Amino acid sequence: MKKFLAIALVLMFIVTVVSNAQSIDADKAAQYTKTITDRADKIVAKLAITDSAKYKRVLAIIVDQYRKINDLHDNRDALAKAIKEQAGDDKAAATSKTKALDDELQVKINTLHTTYLTKLNEQLPADKVEKVKDEMVYNLVNVTYNAYLDEILTLTDVQKAQIKTWLIEAREIAMDAESSNKKHAVFGKYKGRINNYLSAQGYDLKKEGADWEARRKAKN
Repeated sequence: MKKFLAIALVLMFIVTVVSNAQSIDADKAAQYTKTITDRADKIVAKLAITDSAKYKRVLAIIVDQYRKINDLHDNRDALAKAIKEQAGDDKAAATSKTKALDDELQVKINTLHTTYLTKLNEQLPADKVEKVKDEMVYNLVNVTYNAYLDEILTLTDVQKAQIKTWLIEAREIAMDAESSNKKHAVFGKYKGRINNYLSAQGYDLKKEGADWEARRKAKN
């Protein structure tokens, strides 16, 4: 009898632990859904959509995109961790397998990106699709572009066009990044490319930056 009682107590303990774990997972899932829904809602609210049904459809598309991006990156990270653990000291093998994993991720990301934009274009005019893109990356295209215009007053139209082209390219990549830091990192990389380009065009960026700071201080 004592043996059966002990087994019953163990089973009850296991059920409780599993139940608690499931409850925690459910809470995390619910919180994540709320987070990405709130994030998407802030974007859609700026689109001036008066049709409530369309508002909800666009919201659902953006929420789904955030979720799928997160799932792809989480899956990649889990697989990369397993590869590293299995490879042990064989770093070359780990590097090779991780690169293959990243290549596969990029293919999936590209497909997801195209599908996402197709869905948005079915619901929104082109200018509002552009607005969604900008808002997904915190309007960094316009913020960064305007900063260059403010900093370097003698940029030519050709140079301005090149800067804008690269920033838009950065946006398309950053849209698919899994976090704010990663999105900013993409723009940081492209700013480096832009700075190298401007330096090759003959600009002294250190001096331009100092002059810009002086102008801003003079306005205050």
